[in-house]
Amino acid sequence: MPDLWRQTIGRPLVIAHRGGAALAPENTLAALRAAEAEGADAIETDIRQTRDGVLVCVHDADLNRLCGDPRSVADLDLTVLRQLLPEVVTLSEALAASGRLGVLLDFKLGDEAALFRVIEEIERSEAEQRVLLGLRSLPLIRMARSRTDDLAILAFLDAPALVEQAADAGATWYRLWQAWAVDANVAAVRRANLQLAVMVGQPRSVALPEYPPFPVGDVDHAGLSRIAAVEPDAILLDDPRLLQTRLLPSQ
Repeated sequence: MPDLWRQTIGRPLVIAHRGGAALAPENTLAALRAAEAEGADAIETDIRQTRDGVLVCVHDADLNRLCGDPRSVADLDLTVLRQLLPEVVTLSEALAASGRLGVLLDFKLGDEAALFRVIEEIERSEAEQRVLLGLRSLPLIRMARSRTDDLAILAFLDAPALVEQAADAGATWYRLWQAWAVDANVAAVRRANLQLAVMVGQPRSVALPEYPPFPVGDVDHAGLSRIAAVEPDAILLDDPRLLQTRLLPSQ
């Protein structure tokens, strides 16, 4: 199949954030299937590791928000984690169940060994052309690129001004938050020959005045229109249905 993350299709790719968190419980197979049914091009999911070394799709470091348990994912074996979160999905299960969908993996760990295990699992699943590997530091981007030339890599960095460094490290995509997606930042991404993904909503749990008044993953029609104006290559949002009829003049 064509490499989803190295081509352009005349419109932004629709990436269902946390698997499609507006459609079903986040990061579950139910969300993934619902996102596919609603026309998403790809799903985004988060990668953590259990105490017994299993790579799982869980956003938070601990389980407070999801089920009221204060323990961290890293302190639990998969068996215990599944008692608390019966719908938890492993990385291998997510890659198998996603079929022909693209998969953006938000690697939440800082562990080089775990990063290489993620890459090995992608290769074992023969999913290199479907996966966009999201990394949160320049050293991790360099490590991943030293291990493989085949994977597309998205820089999930904490500032819009690290574009050139990300490109030099080996990234092929750059994430801008919705409020960062202004002409100057978009132009910097383009100059670096990176593809642009825009994440909708707030980047923090406490709303800041310079950001749109929506939580991460949520957006309104006005926000989508402003994002469309900068012509991103992909948009991440919880509800892929919002992009079916509203987004681009070319649709």
